Amino acid sequence: MSFAAFPLWVNLLVFFVAAAVITVGGSRLAEYGDRLADCTGLGEALTGSIFLGLITALPGLAASVTAALAGHPALAISNAIGGIAIQTSFLAVADLFYTRANLEHAAASVANMIQTALLLILLTLTLLGLSGPDFAVGHVHPVTPLLFFAAGFGILLVRRSRQKPMWQPQSTVDTVPDIPCPEASFEHLPKLLGVFFAWGALVLGAGMIVARSSVVIAAQTGLSESLVGALMTGTATSLPELVTTIAAVRRGALTLAVSDIVGGNFFDILFVFAADLVYFRGSIYHAPGVGNGERFLVALTILLNIVLLLGLLYRQRHGPANIGFESVLILMIYLGGMVIMGLFM
Repeated sequence: MSFAAFPLWVNLLVFFVAAAVITVGGSRLAEYGDRLADCTGLGEALTGSIFLGLITALPGLAASVTAALAGHPALAISNAIGGIAIQTSFLAVADLFYTRANLEHAAASVANMIQTALLLILLTLTLLGLSGPDFAVGHVHPVTPLLFFAAGFGILLVRRSRQKPMWQPQSTVDTVPDIPCPEASFEHLPKLLGVFFAWGALVLGAGMIVARSSVVIAAQTGLSESLVGALMTGTATSLPELVTTIAAVRRGALTLAVSDIVGGNFFDILFVFAADLVYFRGSIYHAPGVGNGERFLVALTILLNIVLLLGLLYRQRHGPANIGFESVLILMIYLGGMVIMGLFM
């Protein structure tokens, strides 16, 4: 299907229909993800990171790889990093839906803090690649394999931190522990996995349609690749994370909600790894069109996640509008950054 052949109004209609499918499918993913966490005994943090984080990240991966193969390196990078930025902001939005206390306070998890710290390392490696010398082995930049091995090491750390935790968050009256539902252990695991992945495939397909149609919409409106990737495709392909996170909050699966965003961010940075592998014209970090806009976006995303990590560590119980100071700052930083990109980059 070639969306470029359609007029703007048709592409907008396709975009919103696919977004509606993501809304329904995302809420179902949150439900089955919560049940999988209980049935498998993996816990909400690991399930949100691996199952929900990976599946809801697939539309963004497809968008970045497609953009790189088509010769749009700036779009490929800004889609990946822009997705992380908007998803971090989604966590602040989800905080608004949990009125009892600050979400980061209630969903205390050492695994989420470790993953956020590891994401900061991966983002910093990406920034070094964008800012360092133009060097490649074949067509691949040395930072690319580093991203892969650092991510693998990070997953191992998260797993070990769950098996043998050296730190425990202090429980309060507002802390919502990850306690498995007693009935969940009697569910038929293969059937549960089948339904989960079926909904995941539906969300993936709808996410890919959203990504493809939004790129054409951007071309028809004359926006820059950096802004398109950061705002339009990054937001469009991140809709599954928004829906599943809010749905998880409403179900009371708070650790699952936070780990879905943190885990999704962790996988999103690997979009740059994949895009560099399939961009055969040289290193994607120094490709034509890649420059200050992408470096600014990575720096902005690092700042957003530092604020998030600070909120996870400090665990403010109540704040403005009953959300934490970190949620307020994240929304302000993200919106300010997008305004700067729209006006100057």
